[in-house]
Amino acid sequence: MTSNAAPFILAFGDSLTAGYGLPRDASFPARLEHLLRDRHDGATVRNAGRSGDTTEGAIRRLPALLASLDRKPDLAIVELGANDLLRGVSPAHTRTNLDLILQELARCGIPTLLATVEAPRFLGPVAAMYDGIYEALAHQHAVPSAPFFPPGVLGNPALVLADRVHPNARAIELVAQAFLPAVLAALDTRKTFKLSEDRAPATG
Repeated sequence: MTSNAAPFILAFGDSLTAGYGLPRDASFPARLEHLLRDRHDGATVRNAGRSGDTTEGAIRRLPALLASLDRKPDLAIVELGANDLLRGVSPAHTRTNLDLILQELARCGIPTLLATVEAPRFLGPVAAMYDGIYEALAHQHAVPSAPFFPPGVLGNPALVLADRVHPNARAIELVAQAFLPAVLAALDTRKTFKLSEDRAPATG
């Protein structure tokens, strides 16, 4: 049984989080959980990814998802936006939706780590329209952010499935390894903040 002292992380995203085309134990949440347990025994990462999800779809399902949890997450990883780009959703609409998601998680008292997904450069001016969205939102909400894909993974033909779009198991392993330090830092920040709260003198 997992102790309540062990971190519980919610991985909220699209097919990149869900693990499209991969065995369950090769998904991003599963690989991140495996790596986390070297530092945090019993750590759990809940796979709340849904293939094909846009930021708008994610907003719609977020309240029911949060209500279904038995425990408030110590951290939520938000990885969304790639499908908005592929479907031609306006950058302004994507930003508004991500803003609402971050607002709701903050309202529930859930610390958040925003995964940034770079728009492919071959999209030209369209890609440029998405530049800076994640960084601006992270600054606005005072939450940490980190690239989902490390250098050399996105667009590498050796690191995709047969559809030539979705990352294969090797790619996701590299993603999890590169993303781990940001998760550990976010958890450490949360732990330090909680200790400060617990030690604060009573007032009144």
